Amino acid sequence: MRLSGRDQALLAGELGPAARMAASILVRMAEVVGAREMLDITRAHIDATIYVGDAGLEFAERLASLGGRVAVPSTLNVSGLDEHHWKEWSVPSDWAEKAHRQMVAYQKMGTIPIWTCAPYQTEHRPMPGEQIAWGESNAIAFANSVLGARTERYPDYLDIAAAIAGRVPAVGLHLEENRGGQLVLDLKAIPESIAARDDFYPVLGHFVGKVSGERIPVVANLSAPPTEDQLKALGAAASSSGSVALFHIVGVTPEAPTLEVALRGRHPEQTMEVSLDELRQARRELETATGEELDLVVLGSPHFSFEELQKLAPLLEGRERHPRVTFLVTTSRVMRDLAAAAGLLRSLEAFGGRVTVDTCILATPMLPKSVRRLMTSSGKYALYSPGLLGVEVAYGSLEDCVSSAVAGRVMREHSPW
Repeated sequence: MRLSGRDQALLAGELGPAARMAASILVRMAEVVGAREMLDITRAHIDATIYVGDAGLEFAERLASLGGRVAVPSTLNVSGLDEHHWKEWSVPSDWAEKAHRQMVAYQKMGTIPIWTCAPYQTEHRPMPGEQIAWGESNAIAFANSVLGARTERYPDYLDIAAAIAGRVPAVGLHLEENRGGQLVLDLKAIPESIAARDDFYPVLGHFVGKVSGERIPVVANLSAPPTEDQLKALGAAASSSGSVALFHIVGVTPEAPTLEVALRGRHPEQTMEVSLDELRQARRELETATGEELDLVVLGSPHFSFEELQKLAPLLEGRERHPRVTFLVTTSRVMRDLAAAAGLLRSLEAFGGRVTVDTCILATPMLPKSVRRLMTSSGKYALYSPGLLGVEVAYGSLEDCVSSAVAGRVMREHSPW
């Protein structure tokens, strides 16, 4: 492998012991994946901020104690706790103390503490073609697919190493030749009455992730133009049920103005005509709830955007949640503050709802054991919650979630589904 002068200086410790440690990890990984050289990145997003045990905390504090400093603007993913409101939930104090130490360690390295899984909703949004090192599966899919930036799937600890070194192995989705679609998913059989719905995109994403495997999917003949939040939901679900880090939608995403361009002029490995029955089955797979009574309605995985908070507010006006049901929105502090300034949180507070920032229910032991059944509009929450939280899940539209919170049991509107 060819190493640049900067790579050699990093490995020699000329830029400090933390940079040497980071570079040694990156070069070893480059050898494992068969990279011929390293390349520069312009920004990073660090997923390793979530406290999952003493080893991760020790790693972060070791880097910080060695004088580690990020070489590029580097945002922080969700943390292990809502820093200012964790005591309102069931978070053990000793766990919170360690999670907070890990947050502090990453901030000491010069990172940007936005604490969100949706950094693309902030000013730290990469440009098309920009080489970046992002962790967090939904953010990776969004950056590659919707923004046209270039990142591989950076796991915890490799992400902060890349941020400190400012270098990554030149492999995978960083390279143009690896970004062409391989699997065509033809949606011509899906009517616009379904394709225009918000609750369609998590289902489509769940299906796409399952059938794609390691291949890059190309969605063709989508009958309704998606919003950015719908694309966010698609990518989050596809990167949860599968390993999708890049998807193309013909006529929508920046690298797919036509099917031929999305495929980079090559023939697809497979073309599938997706039926409505297949998507209905995918929707059923997001549900494990066997009863109707609800304990929790949770929204915002990925974190709720300002536009989603705008959409939620009128649905809550003049209504009140059932006393048994906790109604929770997870978002970033940036979106929370914007929504508060716009008056969007008043209806949520009057409804009896709550907002948690900086974290999510999957990253922190915040939920009481009394929560046994939850409802969500998020494909990611629906897929992960049974295994990670040991709860039953009902999936539905945003409107369904609000109506269910009012009724105290699972409610669904009549829909084309």
